[in-house]
Amino acid sequence: MPRRKPTPTPGPFLLHAELLPDRVAHPDRFPYTLPAVRGLGRLAFHPKVTFFVGENGSGKSTVLEAMAVGLGLNPEGGSRNFNFNTHASHSRLDEALRVAKSHRHPADSYFLRAESYFNVASEIERLDKDPHGGGRIIDAYGGRSLHEQSHGESFFALFRNRFRGCGLYLLDEPEAALSPTRQLQFLATLHDYCGRGSQFVIATHSPLILAYPDATIFRFGPEGIAPVAYTETEHYLVTRGFLANPERALRELFGTDGEPVVS
Repeated sequence: MPRRKPTPTPGPFLLHAELLPDRVAHPDRFPYTLPAVRGLGRLAFHPKVTFFVGENGSGKSTVLEAMAVGLGLNPEGGSRNFNFNTHASHSRLDEALRVAKSHRHPADSYFLRAESYFNVASEIERLDKDPHGGGRIIDAYGGRSLHEQSHGESFFALFRNRFRGCGLYLLDEPEAALSPTRQLQFLATLHDYCGRGSQFVIATHSPLILAYPDATIFRFGPEGIAPVAYTETEHYLVTRGFLANPERALRELFGTDGEPVVS
């Protein structure tokens, strides 16, 4: 009699992550020179959605990548079944980062990196054509080549088709190829997956995606990592200030305050 597959269990799957100082071999080298990494204490994950925010180079993607590697996911992106390596450039932070998991096991897991998504799409096509691959891999992504779609379409095809309920998903800048309308559609998709027991950790610059109401936001900065309210993030404040008066904001930006801005 064939073994029955276990019934998927809803999250949370991740509880917290923390740096183990005794495992840091070279504290004077990257990524431990980053304040957010050097001072990394315990990050307690929200059972549904946790956001990492901060300037480029603050360490949010580095920590997310280390979490993915520690969970057995490919550092360039993909699921546990992906093991390609286009360019080995990830840090070894995973060796000193402890990711505490609950007793629940996700039915699915995936790591999305916007900067290496092209490589993931190429690997999907390679696996799809592999006679020993066991079936059409592309069907899980909507049945259409990701390279034959626009960047934004292929991103959204992954969100809409590849992810499932009771899954664990780490996303690095998912908004990179999405229009504002698509970002709002992503929020609706995110909410649907959370309602079906999935858990997300997302590094983002998008004030639209950050607006998801049931989430924890961690800000990565020169002082380290700290929780922050949505309306206190730089993303929200800068966007709100600009949209409230674009002409004034542009005059200040261009150093032409007092002069009219040609529309």
